[in-house]
Amino acid sequence: MDCSIEADLLEKLFRERHSCRAYLAGPVPHGVIRRILDMASRTASDCNSQPWEVVLVGGGALERLRTAMYDHASAGAAFVADIAPNGSYHGLYQERRRACGWALYEAVGIAKGDRSASQRQALENFRFFGAPHLAIISADATLGPRAAIDCGAYLMSFLLAAEALGVAAVPQASPAYYADLLRAHLGIAGDRAVFAGIAFGYEDKAHPANAFRTERASLSEIVRFVD
Repeated sequence: MDCSIEADLLEKLFRERHSCRAYLAGPVPHGVIRRILDMASRTASDCNSQPWEVVLVGGGALERLRTAMYDHASAGAAFVADIAPNGSYHGLYQERRRACGWALYEAVGIAKGDRSASQRQALENFRFFGAPHLAIISADATLGPRAAIDCGAYLMSFLLAAEALGVAAVPQASPAYYADLLRAHLGIAGDRAVFAGIAFGYEDKAHPANAFRTERASLSEIVRFVD
């Protein structure tokens, strides 16, 4: 069986998927969203536990959450996160992080060293970049780190399914930094660990924030063969 066509299609999805940071206002049809969710539900998980629970937010509920999250972050509120943000990056990890940030800032016309402008751009994370939809992913907190791995796999499945259907998306840790707000607005139970969000919708291709692409490390940097 010649699998080259399927492999080419999958490779195309991986290569063309990118983090979208500006969206058109119109919503994604409900049927398309359900298809994304159905495809993502096929994600492999530890002992088929399927620990993820997804809350889909849109409409007025999303606008209320967007306002609350942005105001909270703008005021410098302390993070209340079930999974703490990385305390620091070092070496090549810091280099990759900086390269991504500088590329974004350059795309939207922010000069290096302009901390005021870069802070304003960073706060857009808490507005979900204006996306018309937000998915919040959580799992039973008692399942521990392996549930986090499974939820990460689910997140990637969601992103690829969205890309296949012409829907843009961006995975976001930022909403999970204010898990208390998410619980208050979305009724997420206290025994669930909030891992991440996915903002999604149709891409505003004219927006400069969507004009750059990140680089990927070569196989020689990330793979070690043992024969």
